[in-house]
Amino acid sequence: MKIVIATPYYPPHIGGVEVHVKNLARGLKKRGYEVRVVTSIGEDSEVDMKTIPSIQIPYSPIPLKFPDVKGDVYHSQIPSPFFARAVMKKNYRPHVITYHNDVFVPDRVDGKRIPDFVSRWIEKKNDELVRPILDNAEVIIATTRSYAETSPVLGDYLDKVEIIPNAIRVQEFLPGKDAGARDGIVLYAGRLVEYKGLPILIRAMKNIRAKLVVLGEGEDRFRFEKLAKKIDVRIEFRGKVSDNELKDWMRKARVLVLLAQSRLEAFGIVLLEAMACNTPVIASNIPGVGEIARNGGLVFEDEEELVQNITRILEDDALATKLGRRGRSNVEQNYDWEAVLDKIETLYKITSEKQ
Repeated sequence: MKIVIATPYYPPHIGGVEVHVKNLARGLKKRGYEVRVVTSIGEDSEVDMKTIPSIQIPYSPIPLKFPDVKGDVYHSQIPSPFFARAVMKKNYRPHVITYHNDVFVPDRVDGKRIPDFVSRWIEKKNDELVRPILDNAEVIIATTRSYAETSPVLGDYLDKVEIIPNAIRVQEFLPGKDAGARDGIVLYAGRLVEYKGLPILIRAMKNIRAKLVVLGEGEDRFRFEKLAKKIDVRIEFRGKVSDNELKDWMRKARVLVLLAQSRLEAFGIVLLEAMACNTPVIASNIPGVGEIARNGGLVFEDEEELVQNITRILEDDALATKLGRRGRSNVEQNYDWEAVLDKIETLYKITSEKQ
């Protein structure tokens, strides 16, 4: 069976969708599938790649000419709609869509407020582009039930939605020690942009006797450093780190916190990575993210509850150890790439047989 994957970006371009597609493509190839990836940016010596000239609009490259490529299944990635739209225009079938998240424009980008009318226009245009693609697709993959059911878009397509989660390769993550042997470190790992919610955690740390370690880069780093200095909290900005260093921090941290408040964050792969390290997690109680976090941690509604949850995990060794072990077990059972590939493989076979 030949699988054609259409995606706006592919590694080394940085992003969660990119990593997901790379693991998908490599995993399918190892299972004997013929895989071709069509993208605007990317390279991979292990996979048949076709990079095509595109208009590089930020986050939504537009392919100038989509290639004639035969496949048994065409698998596109959204929210960026233009590659999926090109597959639809070619009438390639069966067409499977992975719908990673809704499109909501953040209130601020690089510290600048986005006018409401601009945000509404972008979101409306995206909706107009995406809905015909979903109408045309045979199957839509969503990564959690809670996100699909609360999505203003996916809610209209639940009859063709299949829930298949994101995944990690669990064997690549060694469990850390139990809570009593760990440092009192609160860990944040992700892009340093406002919609990810880091200022909430920085303010919360004023009331917590622990050190906050921040891993990652982004356009708002300077503003976050300035806020931390103003509040006078114990914090260390480490910048971008290697995969091995990230895993080391996860293994020794007492808790990892994911603070996104926007539907732009639909899952939170970093939660799976931390749980695979026996590290408890705390996350915003929003669709998708909250569903994953409960498998190995706690959720919060506001800053007060965030402080309470962090304090509980820092002070209660038994609770922290219990949450860490539960998270690792859950990831092993439900979120390893081999289990997820089984589900995708079954979906491909059923969908192609219906054509």
